[in-house]
Amino acid sequence: MEITEVKVFPANEGRLKGYATMVFDNAFIVRDMKIIQSDEGYFVSMPSRRKKDGSFKDIVHPLNAETRQEIENKVIEEYKKVVGEVA
Repeated sequence: MEITEVKVFPANEGRLKGYATMVFDNAFIVRDMKIIQSDEGYFVSMPSRRKKDGSFKDIVHPLNAETRQEIENKVIEEYKKVVGEVA
């Protein structure tokens, strides 16, 4: 599976730094990934939905650490380009 497009939409709201949309194989799109700044740097939060008990559950998510890392790297790289940070 290939990441064929990444779009980032900055939204400087405290620790929330933006949103991202990612396209896989020019055929499948994932919207509303959140770019969060933590004390250790940036990370990507997958789209989620609030459950009745108040907790959140991811709507989509990678099934392994390697795919999660690849997605995170691509999103953060694009975010830094968009906002003009040096990678």
